Amino acid sequence: MDNNSIADNFSLLSKLMDIHGENSFKAKSFASAAFTIEKLPTQLKDTSRDDIFRIKGIGESTGKSILEMLDTNSFTLLENYLNITPPGILEIMKIKGLGPKKIATIWKELEIESMGELLYACNENRLLLLKGFGEKTQDNVRQNIEFYLSNRNRFLFAEVEEIAHTLQKQLQQLLAPAPVALTGAFRRQEVIIDELELVIATTPDIVRQQLSALPGFTLTDSHSHNLVWKYNDKLNVVIHACEKEDFYSQLFSTTGSTAFMDKFNAAGGASHIKNAPSEEAIFSGAGMAFIPPCLREGLHEIELARQQQLPQLITRADIKGIVHSHSQWSDGLDTLEEMAIAARDQGFEYLVLSDHSRSAFYANGLSIERVIAQQEQIDELNKQLAPFRIFKSIEADILNDGSLDYPDEILARFDLVIASVHSNLKMTEEKAMARLLKAIENPYTTILGHMTGRLLLSRNGYPVNHKTIIDACAEHGVAIELNAHPRRLDIDWTWIPYALEKKVLISIDPDAHSIQGYRDVYYGTLAAQKGGVTKANNLSSFSVDMLDVYLQERKKQKNILL
Repeated sequence: MDNNSIADNFSLLSKLMDIHGENSFKAKSFASAAFTIEKLPTQLKDTSRDDIFRIKGIGESTGKSILEMLDTNSFTLLENYLNITPPGILEIMKIKGLGPKKIATIWKELEIESMGELLYACNENRLLLLKGFGEKTQDNVRQNIEFYLSNRNRFLFAEVEEIAHTLQKQLQQLLAPAPVALTGAFRRQEVIIDELELVIATTPDIVRQQLSALPGFTLTDSHSHNLVWKYNDKLNVVIHACEKEDFYSQLFSTTGSTAFMDKFNAAGGASHIKNAPSEEAIFSGAGMAFIPPCLREGLHEIELARQQQLPQLITRADIKGIVHSHSQWSDGLDTLEEMAIAARDQGFEYLVLSDHSRSAFYANGLSIERVIAQQEQIDELNKQLAPFRIFKSIEADILNDGSLDYPDEILARFDLVIASVHSNLKMTEEKAMARLLKAIENPYTTILGHMTGRLLLSRNGYPVNHKTIIDACAEHGVAIELNAHPRRLDIDWTWIPYALEKKVLISIDPDAHSIQGYRDVYYGTLAAQKGGVTKANNLSSFSVDMLDVYLQERKKQKNILL
């Protein structure tokens, strides 16, 4: 090991010791040794053992550690700390503006163990509730995380959407009149995007010439009519060049998943692809209704298309109200009145205000006294804003034993209750299922919030048996949230068809912690489309009167009386 490697090990150890709350004197001794070693004029490996211990700033403990690294190329003490530190915490240590003390606070008090969780917490204003954190610090952390994440190789749909449409527009202008279209996973509205794909009706040589002139594009591979580019050293862009008469056949073939294309070909559709004048002609030639790109996954869409029974997919315009939102009463950025007026002005008929419950101390959850005070404010605002309406709700924590964290007489005061897990996420499937099923059986639970607690590209959800959960929701009349935040999109769209089969309502909810968060309804709608959701089986598509009747009828069925 050279001096830089030894110094880096000491520096990392010092930070980890601080994070774990170890003796600060010991931690500082390793930090001081790291500083000393970095300034040495000669390499420690070329220094005699006795002389190492005579170096000012090197003590008995640090000296023995240096010898261990020189002799074994390893450092046992550091390895011990690495073994007890979640990998995500090590990644968070790379973020500028966060020292060991602040990281320890975030980890221990908010139970955050990954970069994505930390970004999500920033967007929910969780850091503002911690001692030593202000709005400026939170904004700096958010910006530094976003910069860090922008350099990885897998992306959320929302992260590449603007790039995708801008690139398509650029290429259309450069290559006019040649047609250009986005294809592949992006066109299918996949929640995770590994690469952007485009079909262009021109030659590979022209594509190579034009893209080489665009800033940020580097050609990394080419074979036949396909060219692979790296955009800004992070995002793969695949161009499928083709003849003009093959444009729609190429667009069709590159849009569908492998499973979809196999099923389409097996159903006799292969002969209708080549030289097709449009995608509609391909489907009609195969005796099928047009299958929207988002559904081309190889599930049951081909059978439904042959029977002319494809669903009329939900659209953003079908969302009539904002369900699941947080105001300044808990961890939201805007006041209750501001949230309501903004929802009304954006054309929504109602706002379901669902601040955090009292167990969510990390999110300024509402005590019973604050619940009552908030509901008094809602009554006043409903008088002022009618016919727009604010529904009284709460995002109630599902506690470790599956109960909700208010007594029944308080739960009865709400128009609806969203029940969610926010703490102790590291559960076995047995524990998670027991917790969720008890919450679903609770007569006050109206909607099951973000079913698995996942954060895409950041945190796997806790393990659940989706079918059992969906069956329980069907039995107890509980809707399942499709949390529309692009980092959640939970329930996963692949389980939505089973939920619809069981007549379970989906609820596309933005989980908005600010007015700006309302726009996430759009991403929830895209995921819902992949699952075959229509406006009839989405709770947030109910009009204000329909929702009021639904909630009143449900309370009667559950014998809930205030």
